[in-house]
Amino acid sequence: MKDGERAAQPVQIGLNVPTGAVPADDPLGLAVAAETLGFDFVSASDHPAGRDPSYETWTLLSWIAAATSRIGVATRVLGVPYRYPAMVAKMAESLDRLSNGRLILGLGGGSADDEHRAFGMGVRNPKDKTDGLEEAVSIIRGLWTQQSFTFEGRLYRTEAADLEPKPQRPIPIWLGTFAPRALALTGRLADGWIPSLSHAPPTEVIRMREQIMKAADQAGRDPADITCIYNVEVRLAEGSLDESSIVSGPAGVVIDRLRELLALGFDGFNLMVSGSDMIGQVERLAVEVLPFLRR
Repeated sequence: MKDGERAAQPVQIGLNVPTGAVPADDPLGLAVAAETLGFDFVSASDHPAGRDPSYETWTLLSWIAAATSRIGVATRVLGVPYRYPAMVAKMAESLDRLSNGRLILGLGGGSADDEHRAFGMGVRNPKDKTDGLEEAVSIIRGLWTQQSFTFEGRLYRTEAADLEPKPQRPIPIWLGTFAPRALALTGRLADGWIPSLSHAPPTEVIRMREQIMKAADQAGRDPADITCIYNVEVRLAEGSLDESSIVSGPAGVVIDRLRELLALGFDGFNLMVSGSDMIGQVERLAVEVLPFLRR
C-alpha cells in the first residue's frame, strides 16, 4: 500500500447549510432533513461581514447541534483572524461536549481580505495567514491536552493557560488550504483536508494532496490518517451544466463524476446545493446518489 492509501473506509457525505438569515433560507430545517436522510455531517462557511443578511457560523451550528442528535457539525472553515485561538479551543470543547462528540473543527488562514478590513482586523499577507493558522492549531491542541500551557508565537501567545474540562475525545481539526506552505502544514498537523472543487480542480488537486501526504510522511505521521473531503457543488438536472466547478446532470452522471473525484484520493464529499428547491435536491441526492457512492 502506497503512502496516503488506506483500506476501504465508508465514504463520508456531508451537506453544506446556508448561513443566510432571510426567510427563503432555512439552515436549521435543512440540517434536520440531512440527519433524517442519512448524511454524515453538515457544515457552514464563515463570512460574518457583508450586506447579505447572515448568521454567525458558530452560533448557527450550536443551534443546529441542539436540534439534532446524530449528525456531525463542521465549521467549513473558521477564519482564524476572526477569533483568538485560545477562545476557539474553549468554544470547541464546549460544543463538542454538549453535542456528544459531533464537532469537526475546520480552520483556515482567512481568505476574505475585504471582510477582515471591514471589521478592523487588517489584512494579513500570505505568510502571516499560514503562520497564524499554524500557531492557532498549536495553541488549540496545547490547551486541549496540557496543563498551564504557555505558547510564545509571533502572532499569538498564551501564558500558563488552563482549559478545563479537557475534551472527552480528540476533536478532529480539518484545514482548508491550497498554497504550498499551508498544504505542508496540513500534512504535519491536521486530521483532515477540505479543499473546494472551485479552487482546487482535479488537474491541481492531485498535486496538492501529494504535497500533504509527503509532508505527513516527513513528519513521521501515517498519511492515511488524514481525512480528505472534497467540497463540491452538485445539481441534479436533466442536462449537464457547462461549468467545471459544478457537478451536474442526471443522477447517473453525477454518481459517475463523484466516483471519479473519489478516485483522486478522497474519502468523501461536502456537497453544496443551491436554488429555490434545496430540500428537494437534498432529498433526491439522499435517494438517487448517496447509496451508490457508499457501495
